[in-house]
Amino acid sequence: MGLHSLWRMMGSPTEEGGRRLDVDPNALRGGLGQLVLTLVKLIHELLERQAIRRMDAGSLSEQQIEDLGTTLMQQAEEIERLCEVLGLREEDLNLDLGPLGKLM
Repeated sequence: MGLHSLWRMMGSPTEEGGRRLDVDPNALRGGLGQLVLTLVKLIHELLERQAIRRMDAGSLSEQQIEDLGTTLMQQAEEIERLCEVLGLREEDLNLDLGPLGKLM
């Protein structure tokens, strides 16, 4: 489920100009899980890029590099595990931002 699906769940406009909320708890939970996991994946990728910059700059010790590598690998495995639990694929986390293109 994408953000577009979440918007559709907001329902149709009411006569008063507001929106009627048509909530399917399972769909909402899945959409929220996808959104949260997408943010976690984005932060993970930013951390990886920052780690690479710091390694290239020579500002990390060998132990720090090893610790960072282990931590990032564990994070990636946990993201994969959560994708499986939520029934998502890796490409489901790459949200389409319309004219801006894909998130990642």
